[in-house]
Amino acid sequence: MFEWNSDQYLKFKAQRTQPAIDLAKRVADVNPKTVLDIGCGPGNSTAVLKSIFPNAQITGIDTSQDMIDKAKKTYPDIDFRPGDARDISEKYDLLFSNACLQWIPNHKELIPYLMSRLNDGGKLAVQIPMNGEEPLFRIIRDVVSEMSLSNLERQWTLKPDEYYEILSGCSDNFKIWETVYYHDLPNHDALLEWVKGTHIRPYLAQFSEADGIEFENEILKRTKKIYPVMSDGKVILRFRRFFFTAAK
Repeated sequence: MFEWNSDQYLKFKAQRTQPAIDLAKRVADVNPKTVLDIGCGPGNSTAVLKSIFPNAQITGIDTSQDMIDKAKKTYPDIDFRPGDARDISEKYDLLFSNACLQWIPNHKELIPYLMSRLNDGGKLAVQIPMNGEEPLFRIIRDVVSEMSLSNLERQWTLKPDEYYEILSGCSDNFKIWETVYYHDLPNHDALLEWVKGTHIRPYLAQFSEADGIEFENEILKRTKKIYPVMSDGKVILRFRRFFFTAAK
């Protein structure tokens, strides 16, 4: 199992936090007493929740001890602990998850289970990346295939209409939508740094240092052919994200 690196992830803190801000604003009317941030990472999304719900009891959980340690250090006034979305014992007024559930299998069971962990009148709020067709991620798949590597993509994202069917079976009041973010990154190297924080971490964990560098260089070489440099010298990463909220 690969390990998350909070420092690498936070190289793009602003870009990774914006979807959490947008999602939290959509449930700002909940007025929860208890909130659980599932897959809190280094605490940036949990801090967003704290700013919107200052009087709520807010807890962040994550399976990565590195992420939890970073969150505790950065936000000592918020409660963080190791935890798994599939093992929530208590009930909450708001369950929030920003860019986490794609790492967990079997959403047809997971989402109804999360709904069962809500108090009456509570809400589930989720954001899931759906960016697999972006050229950067197609490049990664091509390099993996050409290097005869085992496919280590362990993301279990479904299609939007499948989420609609799941939600319609466990909630009478839900909303789904998409947003495409256009992240202006400083250069092509930043595209590689972005995926080193998430998408290619399972591969890098398997490599020797030399093989990892070869893998990274091949991805970087191909991104330079695909992604144009804008007039200000920056490179645009287009990122599609899927959102839903559901009330119990």
